[in-house]
Amino acid sequence: MTVLPDDGLSLAAEFPDATHEQWQRLVEGVLRKSGKDVSGTAAEEALSTPVEDGLITRPLYTARDSAPDAGYPGFAPFVRGSRAEGNAADGWGVRQRHAGTDPARVNEAVLADLENGVTSLWLAVGRGGVPVSGLARALDGVYLDLAPVVLDAGAEFEPAARELLRLYEERGVPADSARGGLGADPLGHEARTGEALEVAPAAGLARLCDERFPQVRALAVDALPYHEAGGSAAEELGASLATGVAYLRALTEAGLSVEAACAQLEFRYAASADQFLTIAKLRAARRLWARVAEASGAPAAGAQRQHAVTSPVMMTRRDPWVNMLRTTVACVGAGVGGADAVTVLPFDHSLGLPDGFARRIARNTSSILLEESHLARVIDPAGGSWYVERLTDELAHSAWEFFQVIERAGGQAAALRSGLIRERLAATWAERGAKLARRREPVTGVSEFPHLAERAVEREAAPAEPSGGLPKVRRDEAFEELRARSDAHLAATGTRPRVFLAALGPAAAHTGRATFASNLFQAGGIEPVHDPVSVDAATAAEAFAASGATVACLCSSDALYAEQAEAVAAALRSAGATHVYLAGRGEFTGVDSYVFAGCDAVAVLSSALDRIGAAS
Repeated sequence: MTVLPDDGLSLAAEFPDATHEQWQRLVEGVLRKSGKDVSGTAAEEALSTPVEDGLITRPLYTARDSAPDAGYPGFAPFVRGSRAEGNAADGWGVRQRHAGTDPARVNEAVLADLENGVTSLWLAVGRGGVPVSGLARALDGVYLDLAPVVLDAGAEFEPAARELLRLYEERGVPADSARGGLGADPLGHEARTGEALEVAPAAGLARLCDERFPQVRALAVDALPYHEAGGSAAEELGASLATGVAYLRALTEAGLSVEAACAQLEFRYAASADQFLTIAKLRAARRLWARVAEASGAPAAGAQRQHAVTSPVMMTRRDPWVNMLRTTVACVGAGVGGADAVTVLPFDHSLGLPDGFARRIARNTSSILLEESHLARVIDPAGGSWYVERLTDELAHSAWEFFQVIERAGGQAAALRSGLIRERLAATWAERGAKLARRREPVTGVSEFPHLAERAVEREAAPAEPSGGLPKVRRDEAFEELRARSDAHLAATGTRPRVFLAALGPAAAHTGRATFASNLFQAGGIEPVHDPVSVDAATAAEAFAASGATVACLCSSDALYAEQAEAVAAALRSAGATHVYLAGRGEFTGVDSYVFAGCDAVAVLSSALDRIGAAS
């Protein structure tokens, strides 16, 4: 490290030091202007944001926000990275997922990916993927000593693993040069399907890898089932920790040392568009596993191998192009958080099998961040951030609490079978679902700024995914149901459901609320008719009759509402309006419902579709 000489030059010498109290006083002044008369810490709390797991994001972090010493990269507790060099030497692994069932087509896609930046493969094998017998064809032309292969075979993990190991031998790959993962994950399979599997075959594969294939990991600890069921970051971490501990017990009982058992595990986490939470989650995961290894008597074995996958929950079916932005931010979080391998799901992942363009964009997302943005050149770039370090610590404690809940219930298998995990995740998703419905958590292109005229992106149907276990949720699901009703109405009648926006007064008075109402109704697939741009009681009836709508919404300022709302509402009713909305709040004769920021948009839109006659 180069130490710069102290030449007495301070870049901030001309500016007085600012204190925390001075900042608070400035905040107090701003809040008073908005009608909140608070002072001191209360002013700071007024700007704090509650998030999941009981955590609170504050508006300002300083050196006073202490966190435990994160140590050094490559050393326990591994918060700053599992390797001393981090990803600076060769970047993170760019791992593409392939889920087709035709070995020849999968092989074509695999070779194209490897030729264009992908460094490892993640293959679905068995039910819902390439048949075990077709694995050799799918990997034809792949240099197995250069491109690690990670399997995802569900219940067929043992025959799939044996087939991959046979291919290593058949193609002359030295046992110590073979790299990848066999993907055995009995508990993850049970979480997805409800089907219990024995851990003994996975332990047998782990012994084989320990003896003959030192660079192949036998087991995966997949936390995606808990994320996809609506779990929070802490719940995802807690469930993965409990799963890892269950495997650690099984492997040591099968004769492996703690060190050897830890070396057989690869952990898989979701990376979401909340980049700071993703960074903190991966850092907290390493700290938690280091604690398990320490308690097991092998602190040096606590370096966790991590595979991050961009969140399927955040992927939308409407306006799927926005998914490119979401996965880019998620990939940034995963890379900065220190993931060893990152899978960027193609933007059309939710629509079926991705095409070549979608796979190209997915792999190039990592390539640009690595080769052009040099994101991996710095080891633990988030290290030292007061916010990130504090968030990492708080998240680790919350996850450890959930892990202890699972352990007290008898471990991961028992918690799955008793319904404990299902109920806990469902409660978390219900809270988040309420925020989504009220657009407190906006989904661009779906609940905010929808595009009704967009051309649907069509893809070949993907193989059926395993089911029967924990549910799979999506952020867009409630609004997707509304949009599907609108599509059905369009197919049946030739037009979409419509709402007439009765904009009162000049543009300065109605534009804000008209824009809000237009955005809101389009989120439910309801087409706003805004012609003429400005109406009054005299023209409202004629304009409404020409709109083809059966419901209307008044849009203007509070002052004009007081003058004209009741008269215009009466005129609309005389013209046949079955329901009159008003954008804002208040009590006006003739107005049936009020829509405003924070209202339950899903409930409002569902009832509007009912009134219009769009069948559910």
